Amino acid sequence: MKTLKQRLSNLHADHRRIAQGAMRVAFFLLLGKAAGAFKEMAVAYRYGVSDAVDAYQFTMVMANWLPVTIVGALSVVLIPVLVRTRYEDRASRSRFLGELQGWIIAGGTVLAVATYIAWPWVLAWGGGGLPEPARRMSGDLLFAFAPAALLTLMTGLSAARLRAHERHINTLLDSVPAIVILVWVLLAATVNDVGPLLWGTLVGYAIQSAWLLWLASKADGMWGRPRLGLSSHQWPDLVKAAGVMLVGQVAMSFVGPIDQYTAANLGANANSTLGYASRLLSLLLGVGAASVGRAALPVLADIQARGDRARARATALKWSVLMLAAGAGVTAVGWLLAPWGVALLFERGAFTADDTMRVAQVLRWGLLQMPFYFGVLILVQLLASQNRYRIMAAIAVGNFIMKAAMNHVLAPVMGPAGIMLATSIMYASSYACYVMVALRPVQAAPSSP
Repeated sequence: MKTLKQRLSNLHADHRRIAQGAMRVAFFLLLGKAAGAFKEMAVAYRYGVSDAVDAYQFTMVMANWLPVTIVGALSVVLIPVLVRTRYEDRASRSRFLGELQGWIIAGGTVLAVATYIAWPWVLAWGGGGLPEPARRMSGDLLFAFAPAALLTLMTGLSAARLRAHERHINTLLDSVPAIVILVWVLLAATVNDVGPLLWGTLVGYAIQSAWLLWLASKADGMWGRPRLGLSSHQWPDLVKAAGVMLVGQVAMSFVGPIDQYTAANLGANANSTLGYASRLLSLLLGVGAASVGRAALPVLADIQARGDRARARATALKWSVLMLAAGAGVTAVGWLLAPWGVALLFERGAFTADDTMRVAQVLRWGLLQMPFYFGVLILVQLLASQNRYRIMAAIAVGNFIMKAAMNHVLAPVMGPAGIMLATSIMYASSYACYVMVALRPVQAAPSSP
């Protein structure tokens, strides 16, 4: 039997780079997701299925959706640019990084203030179905999640800089907020309010942002002093690509808020039930698919930069099929073990056996998305490395339309499980679209997205 090291040595260099990067990411993700799982266990133990968890879940999703959307769009278009700038002179790189950081800090500050000001309207529109105690606690939590908007943007830029150098330590540091929340919740004398969640969130995001900035500066060999300007030659293509990509990201970003809106209108504790299932599902999604997806983009971008478009396409298609099969296997096992997994992580303290069965039922319907999510993620990296952002944006808009329609049809009939099934249908549709696009070879690299 060949060892794993021997098998890797027989792979083509590009496959080996993806595989080695994926293993590093998977290792960091396992550690990070373990921290996240312990945090969820602590929250379930101290809070159970309650108004406080409803408030935390609603606020986290609704306040984070725009910063996370911007980071998602920026990462996809920025990493190929940063890969290319590695071959430029130091002065040009320093100027571009400084301008990037200047605009990120300015935009993040504006976003944080806007989030705080707009929150009463967000609660009125999206949280109308929440109990009054949960609405009050959501307002309290905003003192953490509004500043977190700025910190999220800064963290996203630092992570993109690290990934452009095929360094994936940012994946491990994604767990820092969870670790701080875990400690704060466990050490709290009482959990009658959301204070432990508030302070754990704020301090965790701050530590993560500062730590990643330091690591990114080491990877680039420079800090990139923040400045406001657009003098770098990378800006025209980057702004154009980011604008197109942001359309798709905004459309997809509404999936989280629309789920929260739908769950809030299903009655008390639907948000927390959906939230527990979603966070357990994210453990599985992250370790498998995200590891390969995060490792693939810089490698595919480098292959494209060398002009070998056919190899980039063939590499991505092979990995996509492999990930589809892996996702199907995880789904089958996860369906059988869902009640056991929920009970292992959550069933203690205020979290009862009845809560376990409700969350497990919702989780099972969410597991159906895994093969398609696993398979599509690598194809997203392929199209991003080819600068095919318009097609990606169109597919994303179609995904949102599909998701909204399925939520409307399935949630009233199935409850939170219907919301999860709607997500699975959305990813199946998305995978079909990406496969059809990826099978069409690109004859020439586009000059602009």
